[in-house]
Amino acid sequence: MSTEFTGERVIPGQVDIDLWNEHISRYAFASRLARRKRVLDVGSGAGYGSAELSHSAFAVTGIDVSAEAVAYASEHYARPNLTFQQASAAELPFPDASFDLVVAFEVIEHLNDWQNLIAEARRVLSPGGQFVVSTPNKVYYAETRKLSGPNPYHEHEFEFDEFKQALESIFPHTLLFTQNHADSIVFRPISSPPPSADVRLDGDSADTAEAHFYIAVCAGQMMTGAPAFLYVPTAANVLREREQHIQRLEGELATKDTWLQESQSKHAALVDIHAQQTAELKARNEWALGLNEQLKNAGSRIDELQQEITDQQERANTAVAAYEAEIARIEAERLAALKWGQDKESELLGQLEASRAEYTKCLALFQQAETTIEERTRWAQSLEAEIANLNAQLESIRGSKWIRLGRSLGMGPKVG
Repeated sequence: MSTEFTGERVIPGQVDIDLWNEHISRYAFASRLARRKRVLDVGSGAGYGSAELSHSAFAVTGIDVSAEAVAYASEHYARPNLTFQQASAAELPFPDASFDLVVAFEVIEHLNDWQNLIAEARRVLSPGGQFVVSTPNKVYYAETRKLSGPNPYHEHEFEFDEFKQALESIFPHTLLFTQNHADSIVFRPISSPPPSADVRLDGDSADTAEAHFYIAVCAGQMMTGAPAFLYVPTAANVLREREQHIQRLEGELATKDTWLQESQSKHAALVDIHAQQTAELKARNEWALGLNEQLKNAGSRIDELQQEITDQQERANTAVAAYEAEIARIEAERLAALKWGQDKESELLGQLEASRAEYTKCLALFQQAETTIEERTRWAQSLEAEIANLNAQLESIRGSKWIRLGRSLGMGPKVG
């Protein structure tokens, strides 16, 4: 566990003496009820309170949700009748009727499920056992933390009536006390400390509205007596403490006087600087006024130029519109010409394809005619050869003596 006080747990030697006395006094209050009893300290923290109870108790068990706190307490407060363990205040890991006294100081306000703490305390208490619980007065605590803000470790703070009703709903017998820092005058023997002391408390009954803390002793059975308890720490010498406090304040005042003199000197220097800066500011203001006039004139010229630019933009827009219209017309003509060319190309391609087909057909017919001519030429040539052969035969026949003889006799074939 960190040995630096964060506001969540009190660590011996790391807190203001008044805060320490405020916490240890509660354990001194409960020690009167712890004699020869089995005691449970819920939210034991650094373990100093459990150790205080162990002086008179039969056995003390301290529990805390923080493993670091349990380790710290076990290391610093090792005693035969004292043990520490990690556990939740809202879920006590003990059988019913395990303890005669349960204490929970400045724990309940740290719990979101604080009702479980009260119920669990009742469960683990023996029939005649007592539950001692404390919490800050919400109204007073909020006032003291006005500047620093709410305690970040507190989940639920109580006003008196709510605290009382919450306890009485579980415990039929509840004795409530207030806890306050109070001035007192102590008469103490010079010899060894006496075993007891007589106490006189002047004034009316306790004022719950002005209380710093509430502390309650709760039980399931009737309890006898509710004596006041006065805790006087060994360092309690209020006058001496006030004298020391006054000395610290005087030292702080001397420091503040020195600081004030230094501040006054710095202030005088700042006044001179302010006067110089005021003069410079005046000059700069005059210069700024001149600039404003120049800016005004420049603004007028800028307006004129802006109007000229606007007129030029309008003329340019008109010209651009005309150019765009002409471009659109030319583009339309170009598209029309392109379409005409594409259509003409398609038409010519069709005609070319038809001509090509006709040419192919003519070429085929020409080749067929040529083939026929060649065949007829060969036939004519063979016929001429046959005619020539026949003519030769005829001439041969004509020249035959038999033919001539037959012709003279008027016999034989007639030969042309």
